[in-house]
Amino acid sequence: MVIDTHVRPALYGPICADKGVFEKRCREMNYHLMSPAPIELLKKQYALADISHVFLLPEDCSAETLTPSISNEDIFSLTALDPELFWGFASVDPRKETAAAQLRRAFTEYGLVGLYLNTARLHMFPDDERLTPLYELCRELDKPIVFQAGFCLETNALAKFCRPMDFEPVVNRYPTVNMCLAHVGWPWVQETAALLLKYPNLYTNTALMSFDGPGQIYRKVFLEDMGELWVEHNIADQVMFGSDSPRIRPVRSKRGLDSLNFSRETLEKIYCRNALRFLKKEG
Repeated sequence: MVIDTHVRPALYGPICADKGVFEKRCREMNYHLMSPAPIELLKKQYALADISHVFLLPEDCSAETLTPSISNEDIFSLTALDPELFWGFASVDPRKETAAAQLRRAFTEYGLVGLYLNTARLHMFPDDERLTPLYELCRELDKPIVFQAGFCLETNALAKFCRPMDFEPVVNRYPTVNMCLAHVGWPWVQETAALLLKYPNLYTNTALMSFDGPGQIYRKVFLEDMGELWVEHNIADQVMFGSDSPRIRPVRSKRGLDSLNFSRETLEKIYCRNALRFLKKEG
């Protein structure tokens, strides 16, 4: 079983019926020359990578954009199509006074399983006091948080707000809240690795940008930027598989990770067990 912890459903056909909404989303999230895809085609792509569950990550910067790029309602409607396959996360804009109430509703009424935040697009550092009510709610309801970390390709997104070390005060303050610094915090890979070594409630995922292909970027990050045995010996319990779909097809990401020749036990953790632990679905 494979769990993909980083899918942005920007091109999912059921939420792309309105052409204007779809084009606005693509501009904001920097998805060019891409078209909507039907759910059945997406399921076939997931099956090629043996993916059984998918984290659907939304995007809400509506204080700036007026409407979310991908709303909690969009995520809720998609998860309802296949609750076993799609595990939906919530997103709210902390610059709005209603953010905490919206997040509580997403958790309690929509059944969404965690929070996604992109501080690069929000132009907020992770320890900004406006984020505190959201962190407190995640602690209260025992919900994990996925953070955009490192460089972000989206429009008007500044990487200075997503440097891995800047997340340390938050990770340290909330030791019972599982948090993920997505994309291994690239290009600050060693900062992410250092934090993983120190904080057991911190995770990362393999949703990396592909310059030449997933195999090449994975070798660069996990075998060169990190020591060859860092993953196997030190952080195998904290790395989760993420494809970064739709920028990269999941099957290509999985083939790239397989090419690193990690042990079977490490791959089982990356592909499945760590994500379940992140969600506290399994010990």
